[in-house]
Amino acid sequence: MSQSIFKVKKGYPIGLIDADLLDNGTRHPNLALMKISGYFKESGLETVLLHDYSEIENFQKVFISKVFSFTNTPEFGVKKNVIIGGTGFFQDGGKDLPNEIEHHMPDYNLYNSYINNMIKNGQRREYYKDYLNYSIGFTTRGCFRKCDFCVNKKYNKVYLHSPVREFLDENRKGIYLWDDNIFGFDKWENVFDDIESTGKPFQFRQGLDIRLLNERKARRLSLAKYIGDYIFAFDHIKDRELIERKLKIWKNYSNKTTKLYLLCGYTSVDHVDIYNTFERIRILMKFGCLPYIMRYQNYKKSEYRTLYITIARWCNQPKFFKKMSFREFCLANQKYHKNPNTLCSALKSLNYFESKFPDIAKKYFDLKFENLSLY
Repeated sequence: MSQSIFKVKKGYPIGLIDADLLDNGTRHPNLALMKISGYFKESGLETVLLHDYSEIENFQKVFISKVFSFTNTPEFGVKKNVIIGGTGFFQDGGKDLPNEIEHHMPDYNLYNSYINNMIKNGQRREYYKDYLNYSIGFTTRGCFRKCDFCVNKKYNKVYLHSPVREFLDENRKGIYLWDDNIFGFDKWENVFDDIESTGKPFQFRQGLDIRLLNERKARRLSLAKYIGDYIFAFDHIKDRELIERKLKIWKNYSNKTTKLYLLCGYTSVDHVDIYNTFERIRILMKFGCLPYIMRYQNYKKSEYRTLYITIARWCNQPKFFKKMSFREFCLANQKYHKNPNTLCSALKSLNYFESKFPDIAKKYFDLKFENLSLY
């Protein structure tokens, strides 16, 4: 990103807009905006997190960032004072921030006025824990996988990005790492040493590449002062044998809750994709792991659109997934349906798919986590 766009006049405030926050709401702060804010504040300028787009004309510079491509933003036209960035605008994220901004301490106070206002209006403080309780940053960047569905294709390898103390706020209780693929870095243990030297619990929020897991990595990870669930991914059924081998290694070291992202609706949105999704769910049940369904946007074009939604609702709520089969979950939804003379969308989608593919339904719709888990 050109350094010239960061040249500003003293005495005029800088506007910052988190587009994802304004459109969909998000539980994660925008790291780029926090770094930009920290940089300008250190230079003696005022930064303001804008709550809408109406005041853009009142600022000498307005930086607008969004992570998600589905986030709606207005047409800005040609406005010299507006600078946009992030994977929501550019598939590869656009140009990198200048080095002195990329490696600047984030302004962890940027969202305070917004959060205080939301809490005052009844929102729970816990909802904003990612904003308030954790230091956030990247120790490594890049990934060599270049998965078709992933925006992270800019770099060909994983490289060291920054020491953890570059973004560490000692007053925050934990650390969230947004590294793309930490286990793809050959000196990953040095990074773990650096993180653990802080004494603070941490989590790799983007998930970890289980395909790169080995005994050494599994042992080190299981002994870490880790926050919450361990998160991996199981995106393709073709990887089933490899994933099962790696899960066997992992389960030798940890009995803590382990979750795997399951991408669906990407290679197809037909009965084959539904079958492959349920087969991956079955495998995770066997290993005592939780699936987290990630629906690629193409699912909206499927005749099984509602079924995709129902599968996600079942899997992504562990309290239901651990106790109910898919069929039981749909029947439970029917009990709360307002009109007893019609079917709820969940049961209707189950019945429709079962009428067309009874063999698939017979194989998967009555599986239960508590019966299948070997752990």
